[in-house]
Amino acid sequence: MIIGVPKEIKNNESRVGMTPAGVFELIKSGHTVYVQSGAGDGSGFLNEDYQQVGAIILDTIGQVYAMSEMIVKVKEPIEEEYSLVQEGQVVFTYFHFASSEALTAAMLKSKAICIAYETVEDEDGTLPLLTPMSEVAGRMAIQQGAKYLEKPVKGKGVLLGGVPGVAPGKVLVLGAGVVGIQAAKMAAGLGAHVTILDVDMKRLRYVNDVMPPHVVTEFSNEFNIRKHIKTHDLIVGGVLLKGAKAPKLITKDMLKDMHPGTVIVDVAVDQGGCVETTKPTTHEDPIYIIDDVVHYSVANMPGAVPYTSTMALTNVTLPYVLKLANLGWEAACSENQSLNKGLNIIEGEVVYKEIVETFRW
Repeated sequence: MIIGVPKEIKNNESRVGMTPAGVFELIKSGHTVYVQSGAGDGSGFLNEDYQQVGAIILDTIGQVYAMSEMIVKVKEPIEEEYSLVQEGQVVFTYFHFASSEALTAAMLKSKAICIAYETVEDEDGTLPLLTPMSEVAGRMAIQQGAKYLEKPVKGKGVLLGGVPGVAPGKVLVLGAGVVGIQAAKMAAGLGAHVTILDVDMKRLRYVNDVMPPHVVTEFSNEFNIRKHIKTHDLIVGGVLLKGAKAPKLITKDMLKDMHPGTVIVDVAVDQGGCVETTKPTTHEDPIYIIDDVVHYSVANMPGAVPYTSTMALTNVTLPYVLKLANLGWEAACSENQSLNKGLNIIEGEVVYKEIVETFRW
């Protein structure tokens, strides 16, 4: 198969769809790999690194799309790429269709085969291709939240870990999934007091077992959320409904109950956000303030640490890319039920029910 790895063109997205090591494995299996010139620069991989393992470097993104049977990338195609996607072409990437009707319509029109990393699902319900980026985003949520709590950027002026004689900051984590647990782990490591909410008692029991005593669990409901937002300094939204829009757990009217300078980091922004006032931002312009509450909702948080993120992503996507390349998408998805669940759009038809339900088509 001919596989193309284009350069990501979303704002400040420095990740790349495949490391040279991943490309090496594909070429070793007899496939041809085209890599757009400079695609790996942001992650620390040069054209020469790809050429040394046998990749062919192409100058433009248009050439990569035009000459490839399968496109492997990181983020969803943006508007400038819509017309480049070809009928019958496999596009394997993070799509998050539920958050964008325009993207969904464009991919339907293209009649491509769209396989979404975020809906590839194992038998136990885990999402193997979303997990590493959720791990990165969860950890970064605390890193970024701690920064935006500083007074010069309109935060409360709270040091999460506190100091002797001064109580530590308080972190509220919504969701005890991968994002939530990684955020809680990082916040606890800084010495913050952490409250983590979820509706799944099994997850809360797990958190209770593995986290230190200053991480406490509570069942998630509106009453408890309203109670805790009044006293917590940093709120992390880590809620995920597979393939669907995130529920709005914090509404606009709740902002008035928060102290001025409270920071919200909504990691669920890729799926529409779990805060009503969330809107996607970029690494270039990451925050905005509503009712004196600082909102951080960068839609590609792991893109800020592209070397780590690209390595982690290729580790998990490569086996699926190899299967798709070796067998073709139909046989690969028929043979592998995890990969089959990644099918979102097939040649002009939505085949993932959560997307249909989101747009009520």
